[in-house]
Amino acid sequence: MKNRTIYTYLAVLPLLFTGCVSLDEDPASSQVTAKFYQNANDAKAAVTAAYAALLSGEDTQPMYNRGIHLMSDEGTDDYVAGPYAKNANVQAISKVAYDASNDRIEAVWKDTYSAINYANISIDKISALGNVSDELRNQYVNEAKFLRALHYFNLVRWFRNVPLILHETTSLSGEKVNVKQATADEVYAQIIQDLTDAENLPVSYSTEDAGRATSGSAKALLAKVYLTRKEWQKAADKAKEVIDSHQYGLFENFDDAFDSSTKNGKEHIFSIQFNGYPGSYMNLNASSPTALSYEVPGAAGYYSDAYNTASNLYASYGDKDKRRDVSLAVEMKVPTTGKVYKLSAPHINKFYDPNKFGNQGSSERNFTYMRYSDVLLIFAEAVNELNGPTADAYEKIDLVRARAGIDLLKDIAPHLTKDEFREYVFEERRKEFFYEGNRWFDLTRRGADYFVAKLHAAGKKNASAKNVILPIPQRELDINPNLVQNEEWK
Repeated sequence: MKNRTIYTYLAVLPLLFTGCVSLDEDPASSQVTAKFYQNANDAKAAVTAAYAALLSGEDTQPMYNRGIHLMSDEGTDDYVAGPYAKNANVQAISKVAYDASNDRIEAVWKDTYSAINYANISIDKISALGNVSDELRNQYVNEAKFLRALHYFNLVRWFRNVPLILHETTSLSGEKVNVKQATADEVYAQIIQDLTDAENLPVSYSTEDAGRATSGSAKALLAKVYLTRKEWQKAADKAKEVIDSHQYGLFENFDDAFDSSTKNGKEHIFSIQFNGYPGSYMNLNASSPTALSYEVPGAAGYYSDAYNTASNLYASYGDKDKRRDVSLAVEMKVPTTGKVYKLSAPHINKFYDPNKFGNQGSSERNFTYMRYSDVLLIFAEAVNELNGPTADAYEKIDLVRARAGIDLLKDIAPHLTKDEFREYVFEERRKEFFYEGNRWFDLTRRGADYFVAKLHAAGKKNASAKNVILPIPQRELDINPNLVQNEEWK
């Protein structure tokens, strides 16, 4: 029997939460939401709506259903807009030629704040719900805090100073809507507080609740937050907590980290769930990079996200690296005929489901926000920054390399300097997390010089220092007089 996941309630939730804004005359929609919160089932449905916001929004390419790739992959060295990406704004991101009027940047801002509002509603309403046990109330509130932290972590890295909204938007009055920007440090302080609270979540759940945030999810994300802030000791300590919990491990087979038959497994710390289409969300992570039918008869992909052939990534994997052919395919087999077609260029392959040939929108491959390999590499990087490449740092990076089937770093380069080891870690992250929404964040946290050099080397000559931050969307500046454009974009 197919497992029920956290998206069971999605059919009814939009009716209950549409808008989530009340005017002075207390409209009926507000009364509906107020009356909705009565018991534990209502609380569970409410926090489920906050999870659903990971895959929904006003846009046709929501955050973790291709949106993350547009913002955090396509504008980097290893990716380009595919030949059938018709939106000029997508092409502009690919060419690093965007500005504040870009509709994709506007969409990610709007969808993220919409998702934050869902989380805030859950926190506010469930906290006030009396006839729910303290244990269950705290769990649901902390799940919503985890989600709020995740969204703000994206926003602060993309836009730096952003409005920090911590309660449901209940009025259209100026002071409620025209919120001033908080500093990055203020946003990070809230992220850390929310994740610290979320560390009290359960360690695991029953199968029917697969996909909910756990204590390990919060600890792993907190480790990444500390890493981004260059708080190396805190990053190392928090990553070690995850490692020492023995709740997670690496799959022996790299493809199992993505295969639908092994999803929500030992390597998955937090995943966004896909359960097949129709009846759920169409999987654009799978269909967007898939080959068109003129290349492979019947493939019926969109080919709107593509590998940048000016990048050296494919060659850099080497023939022994088991991640290469999982991440990038150079041929595709038609199952009905058995014929194999050579592709015009390596195609992004990580979320391609061979069991859904011709209908990748129904792929059940999850999008994993954090995997255990990320924690291992966070630990290795943080320890190296503190003490240089210690035996512990070598051990953790070599666990990732061993699974990939390539030579251990301790064998081929046992006496690296701190700077040399850092480069190995970043290259390992590049190969391990291809098309998983990490590349832009990894490049930009190294600084403008590093970011620009990598993009120029991959043929993206438009890249400049200002591209380590995104512009505040012009539409938001127009409607909120309290917002200030980032200095790099003035």
